[in-house]
Amino acid sequence: MRKHTMVCAGIDTGKRKLDVAIDGTAERLQVENTPCGHAKLSVWLRSRRVQRIGIEASGGYEEAVVARLRSDRFVVVVLEPARVRSYAQFQLQRAKNDKIDAVLIAACTRVIKKIHAPPDPRLAPFAMHLTLIEQITEDIRRIKTRRESCRDARIQQLWDEEVQRLKRHLKSELAALVAAIRRHRDLAQRLALISSVAGVGLRTAVAILVRMPEIGRLTRGQVAALAGLAPYDDDSGEHSGLRRIKGGRRKLRNLLYMPVMGAATQHNPLLKACYQRLRARGKEAKVALIACMRKLIVILNTMLARDQTWNPPTPTAAAATV
Repeated sequence: MRKHTMVCAGIDTGKRKLDVAIDGTAERLQVENTPCGHAKLSVWLRSRRVQRIGIEASGGYEEAVVARLRSDRFVVVVLEPARVRSYAQFQLQRAKNDKIDAVLIAACTRVIKKIHAPPDPRLAPFAMHLTLIEQITEDIRRIKTRRESCRDARIQQLWDEEVQRLKRHLKSELAALVAAIRRHRDLAQRLALISSVAGVGLRTAVAILVRMPEIGRLTRGQVAALAGLAPYDDDSGEHSGLRRIKGGRRKLRNLLYMPVMGAATQHNPLLKACYQRLRARGKEAKVALIACMRKLIVILNTMLARDQTWNPPTPTAAAATV
């Protein structure tokens, strides 16, 4: 019988160049990382009957070529750099350059078993806009730190004025992002469902919508793992280690921490009951808060799956909820 094999390609992304390799062959290509180069690459891949393309995330330099290849109906897998390096270590591959990396990415792409659907292309500009908002927030935090260490009244005034200017800028950018999202009826509905939860502000709701577009289509375990909130075992033989969270989407997890702290201690009866119960059992405050973060993301996943707004439980039911 004839054996059917999948033809896979790997792309190593640079700021100006793309190095391409076909898995299991000696065929190589280098093109400019420009629209003209992307068009040439698409034709080359099509002529070689490539079915799956792997490309390493490279700080945004890969986004344009990924968008072009997906629009040309290729299956494109965006790989985390750590995943590719781990595969290289498994293969005892120590040498590293752009051409070698393209071959490595192609081989790594071939062995991937589960391919996820590509993200909603409408969310890409929203993600960039949200990154701007996060950067402005970080700038405000840094300036406040500088102001705290300054003893000169004139310089303190300059820092205060700069903080107020950035806050106005932050407010206008968030309003613009929310308005852009609400132009899409389905996204506006999802945003409204997320922000209906007590303790989840509009900015947090926007971050969940944009940073985790899969929410509502995952299992409890999958959504917790994707948010980096799933505890993993650390046992070996007779050693029983502490379960720890790891991996997932760090930006989203970090953003959830402060809102959940307020929700678990004041605003949300369900999370408050969960937090108090865990603390009464001797759990550390941070451990209890992470458990509440996981509970919140699971609740949101269920709400979006069922297309239901937040329905707070009675105090008795909240206290009994695990």
